[in-house]
Amino acid sequence: MENIPTDSDLKKFIVTINFYMDEHFMNLVQPHRTYINFLINKGIIDSYAVSMESYRSWIMMTGETKTQIKEYLEKSPLYHYWTYDIDELFLYDGQTYRLPALQMN
Repeated sequence: MENIPTDSDLKKFIVTINFYMDEHFMNLVQPHRTYINFLINKGIIDSYAVSMESYRSWIMMTGETKTQIKEYLEKSPLYHYWTYDIDELFLYDGQTYRLPALQMN
């Protein structure tokens, strides 16, 4: 029987990416965005942010291990432009994990 992960097996990871750009970089942005959107729709990426000021990105991801997260990153068309760190989080909280505010009529 296949070992299917449960929610309790999944962990949160923050990926901090430093990147550089060359003349081919911009040609890969759209395929990269398509891949990122795919991972968002699959529930693997919670949030994705890019700073062009510092050439840095942050991706909040869900997975079983750092190795699995690395495997997702390696499939990006922009992977060869990156150096990155993957950190497993002990705690992750935010507005999207809260109940909606109660609105009285």
